[in-house]
Amino acid sequence: MAVELTFLGTGSAYPSPTRGASAVALRYEGECWLFDCGEGTQTQLMRSQLRAGKISKIFITHLHGDHLFGLPGLLCTVSLQSSSLLNKQPVEIYGPVGLRTFLRTCMHLSHSQLVFSYVVHELVPTEDQCFPEEWRSPSAHNVEDQLHPQELQGKTIHLDPQEDCYNLVTHEQFIVKAFRLFHRIPSFGFVIEERERPGKLQTQKLKDMGIQPGPLYGKLKNGQPVTLNNGLTVFPMDVLEAPIPGRKICILGDCSGTVGEKGKKLCIDADVLVHEATLNDSQCDKAEEHGHCTPKTAAEFAKLCKAKRLVLTHFSQRYKPTALTNEGDDDVKELKTQAELVLEGQEVILAEDFMVIEIPFNRTK
Repeated sequence: MAVELTFLGTGSAYPSPTRGASAVALRYEGECWLFDCGEGTQTQLMRSQLRAGKISKIFITHLHGDHLFGLPGLLCTVSLQSSSLLNKQPVEIYGPVGLRTFLRTCMHLSHSQLVFSYVVHELVPTEDQCFPEEWRSPSAHNVEDQLHPQELQGKTIHLDPQEDCYNLVTHEQFIVKAFRLFHRIPSFGFVIEERERPGKLQTQKLKDMGIQPGPLYGKLKNGQPVTLNNGLTVFPMDVLEAPIPGRKICILGDCSGTVGEKGKKLCIDADVLVHEATLNDSQCDKAEEHGHCTPKTAAEFAKLCKAKRLVLTHFSQRYKPTALTNEGDDDVKELKTQAELVLEGQEVILAEDFMVIEIPFNRTK
C-alpha cells in the first residue's frame, strides 16, 4: 500500500506567491487525509495531483488563521466537485475546542449548503499549552447554536489521563493520536501509525509439514489456524516470521516544544517527522517569544525521537524556495544546514509546495 505526503503549503503567517499557507495531505489507496487548511489550500489542491473530493478526514493543529482560514471554502469546493457522489461519507474534522463554532458560524453566515455531511470532533486543551495571557477556558467556546443542516454531532475528546494523549481514530489500517504542544494558543501534534503487518510465511517449513501452496497459506497469513486432514492444527505463530511494524508519520503544529514527555514517546522511530522551523537559529529568542521553533530545536526533537527522516516546514515568508532565491535573499538552505549539524550529517528535507514524499514499507523489526 503506497503512502505519500504531499505538501500543499509550507509558509507561515499567510499565503504568498512562493509558499502557500500550512497544509499537508496524507494519501493512501485513493483516500486522502488533510492536516491543516490555511487560506488558499483549495487552490493548491487544484494545482496538485490530489483530488479534493477524496478528502475524508481533516485535522487542524491549532486555531491560528494560517492553519484554518481555508477550511470553509474547501468544504464548499469539495461539495461542488462531489455533486454526483450521492453516497459520499461524512467528512470528519478534528481540531481544538472552538473549531466547531468557527465552522458553524462561517457556514451559517454565508448560507453555505453542502451535498454531504460533516462532523467536527473537538480536542479539549490544557492550560499549560500556551502563554497564560492567551489562555481561554474551553467553556468560553461553548456557544449554544443549532447544527448546520449538513452537520452531524461530533465528539468532545479529553486528554486521556493514563496515556497522556488524545485517542482520535481507530481505523482498519491506521491509528491516530494527538499530543500537546506549547504555542501562543493551544496546539497539537498528530501521530498516524499504521498497524503492524503479519510476518513472512515460512513456506519451506509448511512444505516439510506436507502443506502445499494454496488457500491454507492465505488463512495462516491472515491469522487463522488451520486443521489438516491428519487432525494436526497449525497455528499462525508457528509458521510466521516476526510481525512487520507499520509506518509512523508525525505531523506537528506550531510550537516551541512539547508539553510533557508523551510527544517524544509517541514519535519514537517515526518514519517521517514533519516539524516547523519558522526562523533560523540566530533568531531563537524571537522564535521562542512567538511560540515557534528553529532548526536546532526541531532537530533536537528528531534526535530524541530517533526519527528516520526530518522534514522542516512552516518557514517565514522571507525564505523563498531554493529555486527562486536571488542574490541578497535569506537562504532557506541555511535552515537545512543548521538542523543537519545537530543530526550529525543525517539528511534533513526542506519542504516545498507540491513536494511529494513517499513512505516505503518497513521490511523488518
